[in-house]
Amino acid sequence: MDKKDIYEHLAKIYLDASSTKKKKNRIYSKLFKNLFLISLVLVFGLSGVLLSRLRPYKQSNSEVALILAPEALKINFDFDPAKKEILTLNLNRLNLNNYKKIAFSLKKMNAADKIALRVEFTSAFKERSEIYIKDIPNKWHDYTFDLAQFKNITDWSETKSLEFSVEEWNSKENKGIIYIDNVRVLK
Repeated sequence: MDKKDIYEHLAKIYLDASSTKKKKNRIYSKLFKNLFLISLVLVFGLSGVLLSRLRPYKQSNSEVALILAPEALKINFDFDPAKKEILTLNLNRLNLNNYKKIAFSLKKMNAADKIALRVEFTSAFKERSEIYIKDIPNKWHDYTFDLAQFKNITDWSETKSLEFSVEEWNSKENKGIIYIDNVRVLK
């Protein structure tokens, strides 16, 4: 073997080895980058999940609610034959111990009418308590009341019904309509 053959042989070995090394380095660098990105995503994703589980997230305008009436309700009263018009929601012994408030929206149809609405809870133990809402507007208005305002209910573990009623002596007109929507209890 002469010098030229040796140089070509060494060059071939060196060049083949260096190109293989470069290919391996490129593969390893891509693999390392991908693994690094995946580990970052996992670390930040899992830490976010763990942190959200450890501390409760509360937003000031959010509410935890139990919807009692999913659709709008209508009290169409006519006091010619009757003296009272009642809309009853059967609560089926619903436990409201963990809830603090009741909320709903109201509006009346006749702007000139002055109406007071009676809101009454009844427990399975025959306890009844009511509040009155006066001056109901003819545009939707939200109302929220503490359950503590229903003073005659001592045990909220088995509520029987929620009633909305319009009484003749609490209405200026003999006929009218009141709409009730988004009836819910809040924690």
